Formats: sequence, structure tokens, C-alpha cells
Amino acid sequence: MNSGLVVPEAELGWRFSRSSGPGGQHVNTSDSRAELSIVLGRVLPPHLLARARERLAGRLVDDVLTVAASEHRSQLQNREAAADRMAQLLREAVAPPPAPRRPTRPTRGSKERRLQVKRQRSDLKRGRQARPPED
Repeated sequence: MNSGLVVPEAELGWRFSRSSGPGGQHVNTSDSRAELSIVLGRVLPPHLLARARERLAGRLVDDVLTVAASEHRSQLQNREAAADRMAQLLREAVAPPPAPRRPTRPTRGSKERRLQVKRQRSDLKRGRQARPPED
């Protein structure tokens, strides 16, 4: 991962099972589906752990984050896909929050354009009204 965070190989928990999807009879005999699990408390420093727990709350089960990949026929490709997915999830979870938006005021031109559109709409609706006959 980038941002200086490295997950030790010993902290990665791999599980393999039979995959659904493409592969024909091959699927029925090989364990190509890969699941990668890590315990957040063991791999993240305390200042990043709280942020990651908050952002990944819906995906965590007892502080364990699990990612599965079964889109490829080979176990090796599924392992790589699961690792990439895990790295992306962790990267987004520990990223600093975006800078707060500084409120701005509408420009003079945008105010004038808004009022011009309102005038046009008003004229259009006034043109649709039935007018009393003139004597």
C-alpha cells in the first residue's frame, strides 16, 4: 500500500473455496475463489484505526475485514484481485478527510442570469393567461 502503511504477510488470512462462474468442469474441482481477511487492530496504528473502523463499519465483523475474489479461473489471479481490492479499501479508509468547503457568494453575473430566467418564465406564464375582452 502507499501512504507508508505496510501490512505484514503474517497478518493476511487466506481462505480458498470452489468458485461459481466461468470454468466449466474446472470450477467443480479447483479451489479458485480467494478470500482475504485482516484484523484491523493488528495492522493499523491507533490514529488510523478509529477512522478506518468508522468508514468500514458496514463491512467489519468483529474488527475483521474480509474481501473475496472469484472473477478469474485461476487462484493466483483471484489472490491478486483480492489483495488489490483490500489495498484499495484500506487506502480509502485511512485517507484524511477532505478539506472543508469554503462558502462563497454568488457572482453578480450569476445573480443577473438567474433573474433573467425568472423574468422569461414569468413572461411566458403571463402570455398563457386568458385576458378579458377589451371594449
